[in-house]
Amino acid sequence: MRRILFFIAALFAVAPAWAEVPKVVASVRPVQTIAAAVMKGVGVPQVLLGNAASLHAHALKPSEARLLSQAKVVFWVGPSLEAFLTKPIAALAGKARVISLMNAPGLEILTSRAGGVWEQGEEPRDPTLPDGHIWLSPPNAVAMANAMAEALAVADPVNATEYWANAETFSREAMALDRDLHIRLAAVRQKPFLVFHDAYQYFEARYRLAALGSISVTPDQPPSARRLTAIQERLREAKAVCIFSEPQFEPRHVQMLVEEAGARAGVLDPEGAALKDGPNLYFTLMRGLADELLRCLG
Repeated sequence: MRRILFFIAALFAVAPAWAEVPKVVASVRPVQTIAAAVMKGVGVPQVLLGNAASLHAHALKPSEARLLSQAKVVFWVGPSLEAFLTKPIAALAGKARVISLMNAPGLEILTSRAGGVWEQGEEPRDPTLPDGHIWLSPPNAVAMANAMAEALAVADPVNATEYWANAETFSREAMALDRDLHIRLAAVRQKPFLVFHDAYQYFEARYRLAALGSISVTPDQPPSARRLTAIQERLREAKAVCIFSEPQFEPRHVQMLVEEAGARAGVLDPEGAALKDGPNLYFTLMRGLADELLRCLG
């Protein structure tokens, strides 16, 4: 009996060492929500840039730098989306397993568009620059979840089965969402609209939507007078139904274009800026985009 009790005591003494879940940091909220779904029931990944005004340019705060330096696993999209993180990750997360999700197997990658007005089938592109907003297509989100499960299984083999089971559940739910969005958005496929910045290409391509262009290529670069003039002409020609702003940015140009084009105004949130963190954010974000498109275009 004494020997058995000693064995049990020894087991509990070493359990925390082998059962400890690695500290996981996700660069931005869309990445964090997928990681949270994969880690559900095991641990909670932390988001580095929770409510940053822009994913394209950001000065890292001391608290964010500390979070990065303590990470055992780091998930980010890659330099095409978070270029400002390239040096901090190299300097601060040297001991972490760093996963660029742009390299996830099975990912469909679109190249970035240039200019403010896109002609159907003739969108000007930079073939060297991939579009980093990869999560806005459910099959891509599934590829991201699988890449996360693989990395986590290596970093934390004790919980590998849970990670893979969670990724499989996420995959089923994401593809069910995809089927639902195809059906719902079919009614507005031919309705032309303009967006604030070019963040929705994967969503547009997946559901065959009629986006005309964007006010800015990135939210950090205000549109030139020439760009606004070209957009105004295109809005009049196409009889745009809606012009969409985003919750983090000043909608001054949106309001001006809405008045001149006689279009409706809407708000799209591609990053979940106004949503609660967690494993359900991805589904809320995607349904929110569809709901707002249907409301404004319908």
